[in-house]
Amino acid sequence: MKRLATVALTALAPVSWGTTYAVATELLPPDRPLFTGVMRALPAGLLLTALSRTLPTGKWWWKSAVLGTLNIGAFFPLLFLSAYRLPGGVAAVLGSAGPLFVVGLAALLLGERAQLRTVLASVTAAFGVSMVVLTAQARLDAVGIAAGLVSSASMAAGTVMTKRWGRPEGVGPLAVTGWQLTAGGLVIIPVAALVEGAPPALDGDALLGYGYMMLINTGIAYWLWFRGIGKLSATSVTLLGPLSPLTAAVIGWAALGQDLTPVQLLGMATAFGATVTGQLFAAKAAAAAEPAGPEPAAPGVADRRTVQLS
Repeated sequence: MKRLATVALTALAPVSWGTTYAVATELLPPDRPLFTGVMRALPAGLLLTALSRTLPTGKWWWKSAVLGTLNIGAFFPLLFLSAYRLPGGVAAVLGSAGPLFVVGLAALLLGERAQLRTVLASVTAAFGVSMVVLTAQARLDAVGIAAGLVSSASMAAGTVMTKRWGRPEGVGPLAVTGWQLTAGGLVIIPVAALVEGAPPALDGDALLGYGYMMLINTGIAYWLWFRGIGKLSATSVTLLGPLSPLTAAVIGWAALGQDLTPVQLLGMATAFGATVTGQLFAAKAAAAAEPAGPEPAAPGVADRRTVQLS
């Protein structure tokens, strides 16, 4: 039950990210994705760091910069570039390839060995997402595809390295999340200034939208995500990623008046079923890898026992 609660709380992060499109299109200034990235990450990072009352020390200054760049600073701009160069459906499918990147990187860096059924669950979830979001008019663009794949790989690498490095002794996930969001936001600022110029004027709707993005969509969501990485395997966490495009599709239907075809409904069921199945495989693997007795861990170092993922 404790693991189930952790999975459920971690799943709230991609569910929250699935609301981004609706909030952006209904409330935020158009054509300012990088400014939106800064507004999502930097204020949330500063707020969480202030609430934790903890700053990085020693090597955690550069580790936070690396993790913040992978998870936020590189991920956001590349994701937005992909979204601009490709139809949203194609970009979403490229994003759903994240679990496959994590499977490979986790095997390489964490010793988490994934069996065939884990890979099949990831592929099935991506296929289900493609049924939901792809259309016959989808066009392909080499730059957009490259940006989408690299953004997915960047987030995957950030997830795996967050798991590998863990947290400093005595420091909770709130502080580490704040450090990463702050670093990531600072990385985006010069890119946003160069590409988009001066910040736009903000009306009441924009302030409401950015407030939601900062507090719920980023601050709380990333805290839940990094908290989950600390308690679950990297593969288990990233297999929750397809919940984001599925949430976006549901919101589009319920709130924006978008239709859902039978094929899309089948795709939603396929992707959700693969996500649940992947979590069941991960739960069995975690139970099989559980040591018979307590095992001491080195202070400030993530648990790097070899986990047999299935």
